[in-house]
Amino acid sequence: MSRALITLDSPEDRARAARWCRDLPRGTRVEFKKTKRTLPQNARMWSMLTDVSTQKEHAGRRYPPDMWKILFMHGCGLEVQFIPSLDNATMIPWGQSSSDLSKDEMSDLIEFLFMWGAENSVIWSDPALRSLIASAPNRGYLASPNTAPADDEAMA
Repeated sequence: MSRALITLDSPEDRARAARWCRDLPRGTRVEFKKTKRTLPQNARMWSMLTDVSTQKEHAGRRYPPDMWKILFMHGCGLEVQFIPSLDNATMIPWGQSSSDLSKDEMSDLIEFLFMWGAENSVIWSDPALRSLIASAPNRGYLASPNTAPADDEAMA
């Protein structure tokens, strides 16, 4: 087996993973990751990035949502670097992909988007975000780190 992935959801999954580990040849690499970000979290992030991209500029320019994503991931402290292109004409983002973020990392990224949006007067188009803001008019969306409904349970 060259690659395999098991999500540990049951005792059987754990037993299968243990059996695979027991039977692997010496030198095989095994990677453990936290629970992956959810689809509702991903949808919220892209909605927020779209709002930012249609309303704001950075360094005097407008950017599409995917470029804002790289800027926010970098600003949030996630592993993103910029390297020169082969022709040295531009810089290219390199590093962690948002699809590889854990639920906690995605929650942190969404919270960072909230804070940046508050500081830069972004008007969120997501009705759930607007409702959240309306429910705490004196505190805005910076009331606490737990105010942002960043995961699928909060989006129900």
